[in-house]
Amino acid sequence: MIYVKPAWSFDAVDAGTGLQEDSNVESAWGDGSGVGVRVAIVDSGVDNSHPAVAGAVKGWVEPYEADGKLQFRTAPHEDSSGHGTACAVIIRGLAPQVELYSIKVLGGTNSGTGALFMAGLHWAIENGMHVVNLSLGTTKRDFYPVLHELADAAYFRRVVLVAAANNLPVPSFPSLYASVISVASQEDPDPMHFCYNPSPPVEFSAPGIDVEVAWSGGGYLRSTGNSFAAPHIVGLVARLLGHQPRLTPFQVKTILRATAYNVRERASA
Repeated sequence: MIYVKPAWSFDAVDAGTGLQEDSNVESAWGDGSGVGVRVAIVDSGVDNSHPAVAGAVKGWVEPYEADGKLQFRTAPHEDSSGHGTACAVIIRGLAPQVELYSIKVLGGTNSGTGALFMAGLHWAIENGMHVVNLSLGTTKRDFYPVLHELADAAYFRRVVLVAAANNLPVPSFPSLYASVISVASQEDPDPMHFCYNPSPPVEFSAPGIDVEVAWSGGGYLRSTGNSFAAPHIVGLVARLLGHQPRLTPFQVKTILRATAYNVRERASA
């Protein structure tokens, strides 16, 4: 089984010494709309009728097993818990013109099987997604090699995977892989104050502590978790790719580091 975990965090950290970055943040983000960027949300589904989603979901995929075979439903589906909707609205808040694709692999208890998780991720990689939000993961080492292969396949196909770190200090996948962008929570609520962590495996922090998030049924609630930090970075990545669509995952990660709040503060000191 895979589980969505509610959160551990780290404070904004010193980015190190000898930094020479003098990055123009505005030139990196462009118009900030994310137009033309396809973002997959591998999660519990997305409530497309939520006012803050506003019909932004352009495609639905739900892997399932029947008669021992893996199959895919492509009809519109609901959000089983609200978790996927929360991620979708965070992303749209930063990149309002992205095209969202809901890949439903979690049920009402925010859990699902590793096989369905991998099938959903594989679909995203094979079907033209530019960015994939992974606010979920597994601690099961049985899935380590296959998820690693999928993460590498995404990397070489220029699909940016953004994965939430586990909310507990335990290894989870795929957030530990170097080919993904791993994210944990920070208290600063400003999404443009995301920070770089010079001590991986968690590479970046973004708002995720006591944040207001959309939920199924058209409402909102306050919650905490690395699950909500990851889509902040996804939104920023979508803005980057909307402005500079030929960027590779390596270049995206490099720009994120150069424009991270603590790196810029250090460089300007």
